[in-house]
Amino acid sequence: MNELDLIRAIARWSGNTLIGDDCAILTPPRGRQLLVTTDMLVEGIHFRFGVHSAHDCGWKALARGLSDIAAMGGDLHWCFVSLALSPATDREWLAGFYRGLTALARRHGVSLAGGDLTRSAQLSADVTVIGSTPTGRALTRSGGQAGDRLYVTGPLGALAASGYSLRPEPRLDTGLRLRRLRATACIDISDGLSLDLHRLALASGVSARIDEVPIASGATLEHALRGGEDYELLFALPPSKRPPKGCIRIGSLTQGKPGTVSFRGKRLRAQGWDPFSSR
Repeated sequence: MNELDLIRAIARWSGNTLIGDDCAILTPPRGRQLLVTTDMLVEGIHFRFGVHSAHDCGWKALARGLSDIAAMGGDLHWCFVSLALSPATDREWLAGFYRGLTALARRHGVSLAGGDLTRSAQLSADVTVIGSTPTGRALTRSGGQAGDRLYVTGPLGALAASGYSLRPEPRLDTGLRLRRLRATACIDISDGLSLDLHRLALASGVSARIDEVPIASGATLEHALRGGEDYELLFALPPSKRPPKGCIRIGSLTQGKPGTVSFRGKRLRAQGWDPFSSR
């Protein structure tokens, strides 16, 4: 297979006949700010042949970026997918990858607007997702205040307990509701609750207290605190505001050293998924 044949096949698999120009031509919605995020999916780090199907890899590659947009309270528009294909990647695998990615894209109204292809000894995917919010309305990690209550959008640890074989579900609808509620701070839990809450508290200049951790069926407390890839949203709301239905309160933001997190009265170390960690 050559590059031109692959581009034509990708256009068919994704149902997008506009792929093929040197650049995508995009028109940002009026009165809105763009949200742009990029995530990589690397063989041996984020997935393994024989363990994860091509369909699941395509789904996960896009889900990671969609979850970032959800954490900012954004609406979705476009994605770009660049692949470095290894010798083990055949046409059948590639078709499965794009079918998985496209299934999630169609569910959320995302258009595949372009990307790049090359060869490598190891397969990797770089996915860029573009969304938007009304100007000045994006959720950030940095607006939390002492006294705000902390919530998550669901139980944690399921992905880690499964060996990361489940398909993550980005919480896009909840992110939009949190934007309308004007949540003070928000982050998606991609690297584990203990590490991502530390990041939110540090950005907001406050400490945090965890009272309870909702643990998914079959998972352990360790999975829920440090397993990562939950892609649930962690957010803060003032006491006067009620969270969206189904969200679970886990604690509060407090005064104290920025970034410090306590759990049941003891300091919780900021540990979770870190590709550069030696743990």
